[in-house]
Amino acid sequence: MDLLLENLEDGVLTLTLNRPEKRNGLSLELAEALIEALRRARTNNAVRAILLTASGRSFCVGGDVNEIASTSTATSSLEALTAQLHAATEASLLLHEIPKPTVAAVRGGIAGAGLSLALSCDIRIASDTIKMTSAFAKVGLSGDFGGSYFLTRLLGPRARYFVMMSPVILSEDALSLGLVSEVVTDTELESRGMSIARHLADGPAIALGFIKQNLNYAEQGGSLADVLKHEAFRHARCVMTEDHREGASAFFEKRPPRFGNR
Repeated sequence: MDLLLENLEDGVLTLTLNRPEKRNGLSLELAEALIEALRRARTNNAVRAILLTASGRSFCVGGDVNEIASTSTATSSLEALTAQLHAATEASLLLHEIPKPTVAAVRGGIAGAGLSLALSCDIRIASDTIKMTSAFAKVGLSGDFGGSYFLTRLLGPRARYFVMMSPVILSEDALSLGLVSEVVTDTELESRGMSIARHLADGPAIALGFIKQNLNYAEQGGSLADVLKHEAFRHARCVMTEDHREGASAFFEKRPPRFGNR
């Protein structure tokens, strides 16, 4: 059985974690498959938005604990284990930095590395069934896949309590804390996630990619002067696109724009 399902339709690449019998526990092999798919998507102009979802009743309950234990036993050195784990975390980096909108549609259990993957996406649509937790401290681990980066930006000082105490957060609290973008009923999850991904895929791809780069740059703590400089360059580049001219024409003609990624 394929660990990762891939489907490209109408500009939306749907990537489905597919280990439902393990509640989509993240193995190194699954992480590698996700990384390879995202690397291909980065340079594929047919991919204009990415929807990350999962099979079964849980999005991802974190790293495969059994595999982590066996890997740490089999690996000969701290340096080798560090390199192996660090390589797997490229999945979070790609989801966060790829110049295309990324949407996570999540349900059920979301914990550990699975939570980090969801948080690395630009938008998170959640089922009202979610149970979200850090979980690392519960199994004697400090955390990976960028959880500390995303949680401190989303929760501020509250991130420390969330990570150290590992409370289980349900849908409405996750929404109020900003951990998810929107909550829908479980039966609506797939359709709503796809609707948002298609809306983004139909949008001005160049501008959306630059919007994401602007936000990521500002997130990294650049000075206002630097942010203004980077914004000006990207904005000027967008002014020169056919998509901008189409958007302006559609605005004045009071019709939906038809963007062509040009």
